Amino acid sequence: MNLLKPPNHLLFLIVAALTCAACSLSAKIIVSCVGDSITFGAAIKDRGKNSYPSQLQELLGDDYKVNNFGVNGATLLKRGDKPYWKLEAYKKALGSNPDIVIIKLGTNDTKPHNWKHKKEYKADYKELISSFQKLDTKPRVLIAFPVPVAKDRWGINEKAVSSEVIPALREVSNETGCEIVDLYTALNDHHDLIPDGVHPNGKGASIIAVHVAKKISGKDSVQSINKN
Repeated sequence: MNLLKPPNHLLFLIVAALTCAACSLSAKIIVSCVGDSITFGAAIKDRGKNSYPSQLQELLGDDYKVNNFGVNGATLLKRGDKPYWKLEAYKKALGSNPDIVIIKLGTNDTKPHNWKHKKEYKADYKELISSFQKLDTKPRVLIAFPVPVAKDRWGINEKAVSSEVIPALREVSNETGCEIVDLYTALNDHHDLIPDGVHPNGKGASIIAVHVAKKISGKDSVQSINKN
């Protein structure tokens, strides 16, 4: 008798446990957050816990797996100074097998040297949406409005966000059928939560997470969990 070889029934239990674990992981609804520094969580204390995707994970619970593919300075425009298209995060987002994609890009596009290509914004945005919709998972794609610019900085400006980017995104939504998450209205009365004028703090990110969670779940009872 080989004392090192486990009994057959024990092998069966081990294999069954591993199979169940794999099934549990694959059964999770994968949410991929595409965006810029606001998605990444720049200027947020304890970003790993308090960025909006991290708070969204806590709100949605264990049935979901939320990925943060935000990159500081990223633009939607292909001819912007840091196109999301060329970043490793974009490749990772495509390869994440998402069931849901939240696109929040447009803030950095308002910088004058980027916004001179504004006529290409809608076409580039629709192409980005299409690149995700072509995936085998056929994800639900949500269009997130930029948050308000409480103070113009680094070339990022409120006028372009409110009067040009948001109307363009409404048209993209109408033309693609993708739903809108209105983060602009959500934070428009909370400029105090955008201390540097552009980036929401942890409490601001909590408001973002709540609005995204409500849109994903279809429930209005979602409440903030951020304590900072």
